Amino acid sequence: MLQTLQNKTPYQQLESRMARISALNDAAAMLHWDMAAMMPPGGYAARTEQMSALNATTHSLMVAPDMGDLLDAAQDDSTLDSWQQANLKEMQHNWRKATALSEDLVEALTRASAICEEKWRSARPDNDYASLLPELQSLLDLVLETAQAKADVLGLSLADAMLDDYEPGGRVAEIDVLFDDLAGFLPDFIAQALENQARKPQPLIPEGPFPIEKQRALGEKLMATLGFDFNHGRLDISLHPFCGGVPDDVRLTTRYDEADFTSALMGILHETGHGLYELGLPRQWRNQPVGQSLGMSTHESQSLLIEMQVCRSAEFLEYAVPVMRDSFGGSGPAWQTENLQRLYGQVKPDFIRVDADEVTYPAHVILRHRIEKAIFANDLSLKDLPGAWNDGMAELLGITPPDDRLGCLQDLHWYAGAWGYFPTYTLGAITAAQLYDAAKKQVPQMELEISRGNFVPLLGWLRDNVHSKARSCTPQGILIQATGKPLDAEIFKQHLKSRYLS
Repeated sequence: MLQTLQNKTPYQQLESRMARISALNDAAAMLHWDMAAMMPPGGYAARTEQMSALNATTHSLMVAPDMGDLLDAAQDDSTLDSWQQANLKEMQHNWRKATALSEDLVEALTRASAICEEKWRSARPDNDYASLLPELQSLLDLVLETAQAKADVLGLSLADAMLDDYEPGGRVAEIDVLFDDLAGFLPDFIAQALENQARKPQPLIPEGPFPIEKQRALGEKLMATLGFDFNHGRLDISLHPFCGGVPDDVRLTTRYDEADFTSALMGILHETGHGLYELGLPRQWRNQPVGQSLGMSTHESQSLLIEMQVCRSAEFLEYAVPVMRDSFGGSGPAWQTENLQRLYGQVKPDFIRVDADEVTYPAHVILRHRIEKAIFANDLSLKDLPGAWNDGMAELLGITPPDDRLGCLQDLHWYAGAWGYFPTYTLGAITAAQLYDAAKKQVPQMELEISRGNFVPLLGWLRDNVHSKARSCTPQGILIQATGKPLDAEIFKQHLKSRYLS
């Protein structure tokens, strides 16, 4: 018999409400995937209204008049176990942020995000930053208004409030220390890596064309080998690769180039890392806040562990190169395992973040973080963003984008309202190195199994130590439990030295 509302404890009533909110959020996530991957251009106006209405509805449920009393009463429930207590803590935090916002502001931000994202999808191919500047300014104004409202109730700075949406408990001051250290380390290290690389044979580029359907088939084969469950997910095409959907229906996307299969393949493997994390979240908590993914640095650690730590390793390529050759009928020196190892391990300062090697990748993130900080502090206007971007690329990587399509228009994030997100990429890279280092030590045959195409030990370790934890503890808590220490950038640096200076 169904339990009536009157017979439920305050905590149980909250769980019921969170389940309803979760279902609505899941619907919004699927609508957003469809908008990015499948929806015809003429659907934007209707989709904008649908998503605005959904977000307003979930917000109204979260800030219902009885929420505060239910949260207070649940706090006094001594029968809650550790997961329920963690769930209640997440509810309280989400409620505090939601009460800072009016329904009108939530709707306005959702609408502005969808409008600006639509504009970006045409502006980027046309290399026309100026055309979307009005929409971007309107969106940023609403992002800042939202962040300031949250900052006021949380007692945080504006920048920390923005970061909190993506990195629970993260603080910009701590990231600045970390990034300043990396910014000091990277220039000399990049020079050393390039010098070491120059002493070796230059990699040969396999000649195409590589039909999209064959690239897709190869990507799906390797996804399945890694452990991706196609009964609960799929792979599609979008302008910007991403992982979307929900844990029971994970939607991955990539973009293809028929002249070069290597970029799309690594993009697929990167997004597969995200997808494996979503699929591994604890099933019994999936409709509760505590069962959601633990911020974006943890999420990015899973994608970068798979792509950078594993799938660019000699062990993985020993297994994967014969699969690549079979997929495209490749032969000759360019298709030798040693050559493709050099190709996938090549260090090359370039314009596009998602195609960057792991040595230069942090510089791309540091640039975006610096720009965001300057904009938040009113030290940089949006009209001057392209110039600041180009100056930063010249300083950090020694190259200047020839146009905005390869510069400040390349990423979707800002144009979809995701400001404060970028630091989590490099936090994720450092976390990935630390987790994989621990996994190899705790499972001594891990790399041998990977060279044989057996990823069960790796996925099992990640399920036990990361995926199954969801939000039951902090990002640092997961690291300490899994590796015995908090975030340690020296492990990431040592990984780079071992791979690129040997």
